[in-house]
Amino acid sequence: MNVVLYARVSSEKQAENDLSIASQLKALRNYAGKNGWTIYKEFVDEAESARSANRPAFQEMIAYAKKKTKPFDGILIWKHSRFARNREDAIIYKSLLRKLGVSVISMNEPVDDSPAGKLLEGIIEVIDEFYSLNLAEDTVRGLRENATRGFQNGSIPAGYKAKNVMDGTNERTKLEPDGNFAPVIERIFALALKNMGIKQIANTLNGEGVTTRSGKPWANSTVKYVLKNEAYTGTLVYGKMSKHKNGHNGTNNNVIRIENNHPALVKKRTFDLVQRLMSKRSSAVIHPWSVASDYLLSGLVICGKCGAKMIGASAKSGEHHYYACSSYLKKGKHICDMKAVNRKELEILVVDRLKTLVLTEKNMMEIFDLVLDQINNNKARHGIELKNIEDQLAGLRERLGKLYNSLETGKIELDHLAPRIKELKTQIDVLEAKRNEITGEDQSTARLPFNLKALYEFAKDLIEILKDGTIMEQKAILRSFVKQIIISPPDVTLEYTVPLLEEKEIGRTTETAVLPMLQIGSLARTRT
Repeated sequence: MNVVLYARVSSEKQAENDLSIASQLKALRNYAGKNGWTIYKEFVDEAESARSANRPAFQEMIAYAKKKTKPFDGILIWKHSRFARNREDAIIYKSLLRKLGVSVISMNEPVDDSPAGKLLEGIIEVIDEFYSLNLAEDTVRGLRENATRGFQNGSIPAGYKAKNVMDGTNERTKLEPDGNFAPVIERIFALALKNMGIKQIANTLNGEGVTTRSGKPWANSTVKYVLKNEAYTGTLVYGKMSKHKNGHNGTNNNVIRIENNHPALVKKRTFDLVQRLMSKRSSAVIHPWSVASDYLLSGLVICGKCGAKMIGASAKSGEHHYYACSSYLKKGKHICDMKAVNRKELEILVVDRLKTLVLTEKNMMEIFDLVLDQINNNKARHGIELKNIEDQLAGLRERLGKLYNSLETGKIELDHLAPRIKELKTQIDVLEAKRNEITGEDQSTARLPFNLKALYEFAKDLIEILKDGTIMEQKAILRSFVKQIIISPPDVTLEYTVPLLEEKEIGRTTETAVLPMLQIGSLARTRT
């Protein structure tokens, strides 16, 4: 008999050595050899849970079994739990394999196909599923017990390092200060005490060349995570925090808190004061760099220094608005020192140039010629189609006339001619409908009030919308013509196109206009 071997270990640590992949395969090979079975292939799933049948090697094995000329007759496993711990999966796949003539053989839990054997197999599977379902609960219970006793679960906060301690015969983890990075954490809290905002702190650290533990620049979110982490007070917190209706963190019975659990990097009163300062800053009505939704050029402006998007931002007073580099806003001037550009003046520059570069008499004339060419091409094509239709109609009518003549002279009975007459009349009706459709389209085109004057009026309408339309209307027009706007002081590069003209010639590319920023007043102040 040809068999395949299936071995699996889950992601949970196995207590028994004989559950390792190597041990399973060795025992299965010996067992197959003693029974005189030929091993066709070995399938192995490492760190895969049997609670799901979605295991790569398992599914590959099932696919082999489904082949028309199945290459094996049995699947040899260490225990039924190696095959599946989910009762439903076990039933489905074993039933499928049984219909394919493939049996599942457990080396350590042998059962036969008798009613008693199937009952025993079912009992074993139910026990395995019960174990699997309780394993997750046991794991959570173990983690909570670990935290209750002051040991660390999960990742180590920056500024600390893992200290391995013995708990009986088991090795556990505690936190101890990391001499290399702890001073950085202390510095962050010290800067926060000076009433520095999160962004200012990130800018300061990046300006000094201080990176995160992973060697990356400091982002606002990274600084905020440090300032909010109570672990730096020496307190172990494990479990989810609930939130009251007012948005402040509360406590519940699921949270484990142990104060003075490990060496503190900041004092408790320092931590609490920083939380109050952060709360006051976050409660401000308008953030100094809050993004507004009505910025006309949002999504189109690119920082010429770092390539990041330039987004809408406002000054502290909320009265002045700008386009500012998102890298500068999030990570500071040491990552990108592009200065903000006055919103109003940049928008005026782009709209004015759009009028003179795109919505011009020359472009309108080209569009008009393009449309006329399209109409003329359609007419020429329609002329050819109409001639073909008329030729076909003439032939069909001639054949229909001959059938009618045969009917009148009595040469052929009506019963024989009726189907042929009906078929010809149907073909004639279809062609006449097509001819009328083409003729109507040509007549409709001829009646169009389409002339150069109307096109000029259309261009004026677009200009009026750019001037007085809604923000959504204005954005729609801009995105039809403008590809991107690159800010590289002292220039603004406007990449644009005319959609209809872009299709006129294959290979026509986006055009570029370089606009001096000095010509628009206060934008000159953006030069570095």
